[in-house]
Amino acid sequence: MKNTVKILILIMVFNSLFTYANEQPPKEKNTIKVALLLDTSNSMDGLINQAKTQLWEIVNELSYAKCENENPDLEISLYEYGNSGLPSKEGFIRQVIGFSSDLDEISEKLFALKTNGGNEFCGEVIMTSLKELEWGKNKNDLNIIFIAGNEPFTQGKTDYKDATTQAKEQDVVVNTIFCGNYQNGVSGMWKDGATLTGGDYMTINQDEKIVHIASPYDAVIIKLNKQLNDTYIYFGSNGYTKIRKQALQDNNAAELDEVVEVKRAVSKSSRIYNNATWDLVDAEKEAGFSYDKLDKKTLPDALKNKSSQEIKIYVASQSKKRTEIQEKIQELNTKRNKYVAEKQKDSSTGLENVMVEAIKRQAKGKNYKW
Repeated sequence: MKNTVKILILIMVFNSLFTYANEQPPKEKNTIKVALLLDTSNSMDGLINQAKTQLWEIVNELSYAKCENENPDLEISLYEYGNSGLPSKEGFIRQVIGFSSDLDEISEKLFALKTNGGNEFCGEVIMTSLKELEWGKNKNDLNIIFIAGNEPFTQGKTDYKDATTQAKEQDVVVNTIFCGNYQNGVSGMWKDGATLTGGDYMTINQDEKIVHIASPYDAVIIKLNKQLNDTYIYFGSNGYTKIRKQALQDNNAAELDEVVEVKRAVSKSSRIYNNATWDLVDAEKEAGFSYDKLDKKTLPDALKNKSSQEIKIYVASQSKKRTEIQEKIQELNTKRNKYVAEKQKDSSTGLENVMVEAIKRQAKGKNYKW
């Protein structure tokens, strides 16, 4: 009798623990959220060019981050402001793209930016991004705004102090990048705008020519990138469009400089470059994916008449090839970084450097490590 009671008690405890475990919400994935607020008035062509050029190096640095022994996700949003081509009733502000992990789409939007004269309202664009974007409430998320421009921070109907107060309430750090002389930025209240949220005040010369250091490994990485593209298997209603976009962003990077093309290839070999919405190799790794639900009409011609098992075998072979190529690119990039570090003479104050340094400093407060 006593043994029976013990068994019943154990069963009740087990059931309670099982029920409790099932009722707990799934753990949120830690995410680095970066909102770029870029001045696209007439004088900012150099800033936009730096952003295009340095995007992939910034992504590469963030791909190495860890929080709680896990690799956080990365989401980037883009706003433009200060452009007379934008609606005046909205403060000459436009959300170019909300938080997204689609790096090809982010690149596409960035390359589409055009400069035009206008009024630059910093407080208003910060407040707009705070209201419109999904910042979330995960305490381990790293929420960061970078606003770059060259006019006084005090312009517009929204006081920058109100905007930074709102940022603090939402656990968002505002970093300011003044394009010009350090003291001019201080007097224009750019430093104050950053200090109020614990952010960094930085200055860059937006028209500075970016010096790219080539390495003996670049040509091989570019060749591997072409092989990497061949491992992608598009599917879905927008799959073909997405794979075309991938190639287009490769071309955009190559037109800027061969080194930019290399840095994009390195990004594509990292964990952050994920295309599960349109690529079968990435999609198969996602929970809930099923070959039975696959619309074969949207596949490449060579796969449309294949059985699900045949497609599965082909995806596995492409997945293996991709992993091997990505590992080779990462190995070569390690050698490349060492080579570049030895050749680098002066520490650059370009957009990439100031952003990465700020992110790493602020990330330490939330136990992010590199």
